[in-house]
Amino acid sequence: MAAFVLCAWPAVAGTPLPPASAKDEGFAAERLERLHGSLRVATGADGYLGVVELIARHGRIVDWQAYGYRDLARRAPLRRDDIFRIYSMTKTVTTVAVLMLVEEGKLALDAPLSRYLPGFEHPQVMTNRDANQPQLRAADKPITLHALLTHTAGYPAGLQGDEAAVQRMEQIDPHGARDLRGFAERMSHVPLAADPDTRFGYDGASLELAARVVEVVSGEPFERFLQQRIFDPLAMRDTGFDVPAAKRARVVDLTTMGKDGKLRIADGPSAAHPGARLNAYASGAGGLYSTAADYARFAQMLLDGGTLEGHTLLKRKTVELMLRNQLTMLDPPVNQFNAGEGFGLGGYVVLDPVRRGQPGSAGQFGWSGAASTYYMIDPHEGLLAILLLQHLPHDDGGRDLPRLSRGFYAQIYQALRP
Repeated sequence: MAAFVLCAWPAVAGTPLPPASAKDEGFAAERLERLHGSLRVATGADGYLGVVELIARHGRIVDWQAYGYRDLARRAPLRRDDIFRIYSMTKTVTTVAVLMLVEEGKLALDAPLSRYLPGFEHPQVMTNRDANQPQLRAADKPITLHALLTHTAGYPAGLQGDEAAVQRMEQIDPHGARDLRGFAERMSHVPLAADPDTRFGYDGASLELAARVVEVVSGEPFERFLQQRIFDPLAMRDTGFDVPAAKRARVVDLTTMGKDGKLRIADGPSAAHPGARLNAYASGAGGLYSTAADYARFAQMLLDGGTLEGHTLLKRKTVELMLRNQLTMLDPPVNQFNAGEGFGLGGYVVLDPVRRGQPGSAGQFGWSGAASTYYMIDPHEGLLAILLLQHLPHDDGGRDLPRLSRGFYAQIYQALRP
């Protein structure tokens, strides 16, 4: 059965950004249709349940489509306003919250974490490979807020040699905490796997600690801070750590590939109960639900230098700092995933599109979520693009399902006219 394509462009009133024709914003419409065709195929009867994609240029939406279905039974056609678990795309939101407080003079990126949270005065590095009897030494330097935001704090990150430190962290179980305060208290007992600022090691704990810092410094629960300072000003009406009962029918089923080669509902509370919290605490590393429309407004705010429709969240120079590679202390100054990418504050930064192996621009910025959600902004082209699925792990369900994100972005760039 062919996938449904809903709400074909041009858009109706109420779009998150002003609509425009693809031609007027420099796209070849026939090449965008190739993208549509590939997404129809990918959400066919034997493919992913559904996909929402949104493309905007110069602040105007040129393409916003939904394909496939919301539910595993494939009875409810996917809608453009359906709600997705965005997991690590939450990290960019948390980073913006931290930087807002930096602009207000309440935080400093180079300040030690211990200035804001107790228990982090003397970070320790694990030196042996026995989680039950860890041997520790003092870290060469303190953990800073900058290290948290850039994944250079040295926390266990699944890199080679991290195995025992990861096991020790699992024994302490910070993710089992009921709130961010409890998370931070448990993390104060987790040893580092490396000295701060000596490697990039992508971990979730760092952004949870950053979220706790926001709570302590602002005097507000992290969830309330995001609602009042980011979501309300940007009119992100469907973004939050859980989904109200009246909206839960719009939450997309979360799938994984079963041993029988067929899609099934993934494990976990939010998969079994769509709309439920992903964590007991308000996870700044990966706890948010959102929509393509909401995240487009957030991404456009960054693309426009921190302001959207008169609401300024960050100043232009702060956003410029976000979008610059922060890994200059490393050799080479790249992240662990791609030799052509560095890391800014809250997302990757493309340093070399050739080495990265994908069409794009130097300075392109973005990130993804564990359940196959993706966004990127390209200041050089005035471009933003969002691709939302709900599949674990990423959009790579085994040999029977294609990986969509690389082809999605490649087709967007190939659709740009000279």
